[in-house]
Amino acid sequence: MAAYFLRESDLAAWVDRLIRGRPVWGPVAKKTQFVFAELHSAKELRLDYDVSLVPPKKVIFPTTQELVAFSPRGAESSIRPRPQILFGVHFYDIKALDQLDLLFAEKHADQNYLANRAATTIVGSSIQRVFKRAFWGSIAPEVKPRGHDAFLTKIRGGYLFETRTRKGEALVRSGKFVKATPARVEEAQQVNARMMARCPEKFPAPAAQVAHQVRFAFIKEELWKELAHDCFSCGTCNILCPTCYCFDVQDRWNLDQVSGVRCRSWDGCQLEDFARVSLGEGASENFREERFERYRHRILRKLTYLNEKLGGPACVGCGRCSAGCVPDIADPVRIVSRILEV
Repeated sequence: MAAYFLRESDLAAWVDRLIRGRPVWGPVAKKTQFVFAELHSAKELRLDYDVSLVPPKKVIFPTTQELVAFSPRGAESSIRPRPQILFGVHFYDIKALDQLDLLFAEKHADQNYLANRAATTIVGSSIQRVFKRAFWGSIAPEVKPRGHDAFLTKIRGGYLFETRTRKGEALVRSGKFVKATPARVEEAQQVNARMMARCPEKFPAPAAQVAHQVRFAFIKEELWKELAHDCFSCGTCNILCPTCYCFDVQDRWNLDQVSGVRCRSWDGCQLEDFARVSLGEGASENFREERFERYRHRILRKLTYLNEKLGGPACVGCGRCSAGCVPDIADPVRIVSRILEV
């Protein structure tokens, strides 16, 4: 909608005013890494972070979420969204949230997610430090982030603040902003463009070609067994992924055995029991029992199955799965490079 300039010395006062008005989540340091946490002071905010340990989707789609409370009197929805700000989100995580917005809204819309999403104002932030396993600069660069209300870019002397929605425009009233000059707008564009070329890893081919090749490789079981040989089936790659959205639903009963809550928690397709279904009378069937089958499913899910619906792969190149995998076999760049060899 508009572009503004905020001096660097005025950033902390602005963020502190936002914190006084509603919950603000932003990147903070946690030992040698970074996490998105509710801010108590602007002093905690670290816009120079490389990547957060867990993606910021957790603010809208919590790791564990109460859905319904039940008792003999009936059931009551637990949807109670609160206005909040998700601050300092890198563009690749905004792209991931764009995907979740689409997937949770289609067909049988997920009101739990959508209520939290509607109550959240998202402020993007330019990347100041590149993660060692990132490849966001080369995977589907034609897919642009859309679902944010404003974007903050660090430039000389301060920040360019570009508003995208009325919610983003409303934040301007809390800070000492001035209208940005065309020169500052151009400088911000150059800053973000230069950063796109700084990723240490490069996706080996265009997304459409990769989607075709990966799908074609489905039947090459020996290849997938080779790639999955050291997999622990721990699910770390799922938990750290900003575009994964699978969950498990369980009822938690109170001691009275007549009341309780229904909750959902993040789940992952790499876990051994993820694809196990009941056949009744104590019997079950696991239709992805082998490690290579689960490993293959993850890669096809990220790079092939959803491309047409999303307009690109369900991978945004953040590098979290690559860094989090103990045997280091989850990196999509290396996996795709190997598939393209055969």
